[in-house]
Amino acid sequence: MDGPPTNDFCSICHNNFTTPCQANCSHWFCGRCILQVWDHGSSFQPCKCPLCRREITLLIPSRASSNECNSSEVAEVFGRIERYNRHFGQQTNSLVQRMQDLPFLLRRLTRDLMNPQRSLPFVLRMRVYLAMLVSVIYIISPVDIIPEGILGIIGLLDDAIIALICFLHVAALYRSALVFRHGGS
Repeated sequence: MDGPPTNDFCSICHNNFTTPCQANCSHWFCGRCILQVWDHGSSFQPCKCPLCRREITLLIPSRASSNECNSSEVAEVFGRIERYNRHFGQQTNSLVQRMQDLPFLLRRLTRDLMNPQRSLPFVLRMRVYLAMLVSVIYIISPVDIIPEGILGIIGLLDDAIIALICFLHVAALYRSALVFRHGGS
């Protein structure tokens, strides 16, 4: 989704979205509204989502609002979002936070990989494809760290762990690309 759902509104100001931004928890807010939430908290910590209370470590402005960037008000919001992403986008998150961000990042990555009009760096695309290819080869190969023939269903644990590590690696790569794109670095 390149913008907030139609017929939806900002859950902070309860109006139509102005400069809509999607947080890493998948909720949409007005850029100015979510930045006000951050202003009223500690400037040294990421703000928490007003809906689900997860830490927001990445804000992604919608592509539609990127087109109206010539307004000074919108440019100011974008500048503050870039600063927010520089501060909190590359923070070392806990494993729980990374697992919670996984569906959001993988959904966006899949859309970016399938959309020919989106540009992802070639190196990033190749690293994603390589990680997925190596994981698939390991999972379907008969060679396993924990053999399924001896331990049965428990033997699938190593395959699940390899898949999880692959997904976490791919999500971390994509997160760094998003922070670079929306963090101005």
